[in-house]
Amino acid sequence: MAEYKDPENTIIMTLKHGDVVIELLPDVAPKHCERMKELARAGAYDGVVFHRVIDGFMAQTGDVANGNADKDSFNIRRAGTGGSDLPDLPAEFSRIPHARGSLGAARSSNPNSANSQFFINFSDNNFLNGQYTVYGQVVSGMEHVDRIVRGEPPQSPDRMLKVRVAADV
Repeated sequence: MAEYKDPENTIIMTLKHGDVVIELLPDVAPKHCERMKELARAGAYDGVVFHRVIDGFMAQTGDVANGNADKDSFNIRRAGTGGSDLPDLPAEFSRIPHARGSLGAARSSNPNSANSQFFINFSDNNFLNGQYTVYGQVVSGMEHVDRIVRGEPPQSPDRMLKVRVAADV
């Protein structure tokens, strides 16, 4: 097993090109970090597509209700419209910037509507600062994130093959 600074707060996301390691920020956004770990441990993110991928901006995924390409009910047009069966989360805004590789909570226009969806920033997106919860940072594998197929939605979307908490590996 690889050495992680804090395995309980480290996410390993397996994509088709390799693993992406994300350090969660529980001191900054504890509720968002707990939610990601809970869904990862339940296997809810496995098979979920990146449904909104904008070049130079970000890659969005995490719709566990409508975005799982491994389920018969999958419809790419509905991906991005749902969340999990768990309640929405309150905003946990901070001064942490939306820098390249940061993990942000996707939400509707209501700041307290984040649930299971998230995005990874391809570049520094400072215009998002203070408006979306930042709760993680890619520490390795960003080259794999950079290779995610673009589109809104992509014609043939990439997916998270497996998402797990490093402490459980």
